[in-house]
Amino acid sequence: MSTKSRTRAQTRLSRALGIPLTPKAARYLEKRPYAPGQHGRTRRRTDSDYAVRLREKQRLRAQYGIRESQLRIVFQEARRTQGLTGENLVELLEMRLDALVLRAGFARTTAQARQLIVHRHIMVDGQRVDRPSFRVKPGQLIHVHPKSEPLEPFQVAAAGGHAEVLPKTPGYLDVELDKLHARLVRRPKRAEVPITCEIQLVVEYYAAR
Repeated sequence: MSTKSRTRAQTRLSRALGIPLTPKAARYLEKRPYAPGQHGRTRRRTDSDYAVRLREKQRLRAQYGIRESQLRIVFQEARRTQGLTGENLVELLEMRLDALVLRAGFARTTAQARQLIVHRHIMVDGQRVDRPSFRVKPGQLIHVHPKSEPLEPFQVAAAGGHAEVLPKTPGYLDVELDKLHARLVRRPKRAEVPITCEIQLVVEYYAAR
């Protein structure tokens, strides 16, 4: 899929879910805050409980850019972990390397964060990591490989070039953007994580299946 086609698909998905998945989609939603298609402007009939839960699950999955199978695996882990399943689910997803690269401001979108990781530009505690799903532990340092620092995407990031489109850096990350360093200081808390999702509805969706 070309970059243009991918952007168009992300914008269409953003309109369908009612959430901006990229900066371009956010601008588009401001102009057209309704679902795509010929009936997008018309008022929807009342959705069933299942449809509401399904949409919240799709929202969560889209914001992290993960497959259904990946989300299901993390949900099972969250359910086995002590505490509230929904909060555990968000915490585990948020400790993915691609999510933290985005939150730190090293990338502009989740897709770009994943690309930087797959291309081996990102390190954790001095070791290259090429898996976007890598689970970062509290205390670990995320940083850009020294040979990659001069590349334009990282120079833009180090200068704060993504600040206008990203949420404020959450409290669970200690970021030195000019050095392209970010440390996960503790586990994230659901209230701090900048995603749009009624997480209890996601729990209910999986519990009913």
